[in-house]
Amino acid sequence: MPSHPDENPAGPAAVRPRGVPGLAARIALSAATTEGAHLRTEDFHAWLDERRRANAFRIDRIPFALLEGWAFEEGTGNLVHHSGRFFTVEGLHVVEEAGPYGDGPYREWQQPIIKQPEVGILGILAKEFDGVLHFLMQAKMEPGNPNLLQLSPTVQATRSNYTKAHKGGDVKYIEYFTRAGDGRVIADALQSEHGAWFYQKSNRNMIVEAVGEVPLLDDFCWLTLGQIGELLHEDNVINMDARTVLSCVPHEDTHPDAVLSDTELLSWFTGERSRHHVRARRIPLDTVSGWKRGEETITHEEGRYFDVVAVSAQAGNREVTRWTQPLIEPVERGVAAFLTREIDGVPHVLVHARVEGGFLDTVELAPTVQYTPGNYAHLPAEARPAFLDFTLGVDPSRIRYEAVHSEEGGRFLNAESRYLLVEVTEEEVPLDAPAGFAWVTPGQLTSLTRHGHYLNVQARTLLACLNATAVRTR
Repeated sequence: MPSHPDENPAGPAAVRPRGVPGLAARIALSAATTEGAHLRTEDFHAWLDERRRANAFRIDRIPFALLEGWAFEEGTGNLVHHSGRFFTVEGLHVVEEAGPYGDGPYREWQQPIIKQPEVGILGILAKEFDGVLHFLMQAKMEPGNPNLLQLSPTVQATRSNYTKAHKGGDVKYIEYFTRAGDGRVIADALQSEHGAWFYQKSNRNMIVEAVGEVPLLDDFCWLTLGQIGELLHEDNVINMDARTVLSCVPHEDTHPDAVLSDTELLSWFTGERSRHHVRARRIPLDTVSGWKRGEETITHEEGRYFDVVAVSAQAGNREVTRWTQPLIEPVERGVAAFLTREIDGVPHVLVHARVEGGFLDTVELAPTVQYTPGNYAHLPAEARPAFLDFTLGVDPSRIRYEAVHSEEGGRFLNAESRYLLVEVTEEEVPLDAPAGFAWVTPGQLTSLTRHGHYLNVQARTLLACLNATAVRTR
């Protein structure tokens, strides 16, 4: 008999390594492999075009009156679905006060915002072929995508989707992400969505390695991380949901040193959350000041920021093949950029502790620059956001990465941002960063993606691009 109730000489050990043995090397091999076992990279676009031809897609703008199942709620003016599911378009009133130390800004504004309290699943399935990890990606149509069809995670589904609130078909491969024992978890964290357009919205970002055979269905393909990294250098191929999950890949940190220790970084970030005192409360859409509602749009009275619009959509390969819905449409393309430099031989990026009204916890780490330039064109140079004019006017030879990526196509229409990595010098951006900014390493950012609500969705996109660029330049 064992001397302790937990001891079992014939059974498995009660404790195990905290890390996954060999995972870092397997990730690195997949990232360095640009020829997949199932689909060559040079054949990818032909495959994607074939999937586009195999299904009928159509998007039409419509007046709000032609929305089916949606209506402006009496008494509030909120745009709601008759089922009470999916999402609502409401109003938000945000006040950013000076903070407990008196060193924060004061801002106040009102805006429409999407409220979608349910947590969705963004999941990528992994499996080894010929000794190399491959990742199962989906050619998925979203009504807001400028080119409609982009590469998404294996599963990209709201709770309403995978519980069939829409009375549609099954979400393919969902069982790998909802049933314990169907795979080995590589990454799993709740991450925020766009805090400027969503109210406290989170999704579960997952990577699961399959155990056993996985059927390959239409509209899906297996790619290595290296192949996906190549596609991240192209415009509007890898969708936002895939990029945020890819940012959670646990790449090995090859640079153990940094300007800030991990403890100093967390302390700085906690201080930033403490010094920004933000009060955000939902208000009726009808009462939002500075915005006006017409038959086809809800728009800002000065034509800035975004519009709320309505569309009719058709997609032959979706769980529901025809539907109508509201979407948010930005007035122009945004820009999101990390300023980068090597400090004592170690790559660093300049992060910004950014307040957005829809964040769950006040502040998240954002790119150095994350703005829609036209929203600030009317301001004098000294009043425009830090580093925005510098980034817009930088010499192209300083740009280390550039691609246009669209934002979440299920809720945003033609929402694109120009994503950049821009190399800077000590003279342009010194080691002593301005208030609200800090120099951190990509490895530190990767470690933070293991936890929720540290990096915003734009920073996670750039982290995925950073990792792809680092492999390409080795």
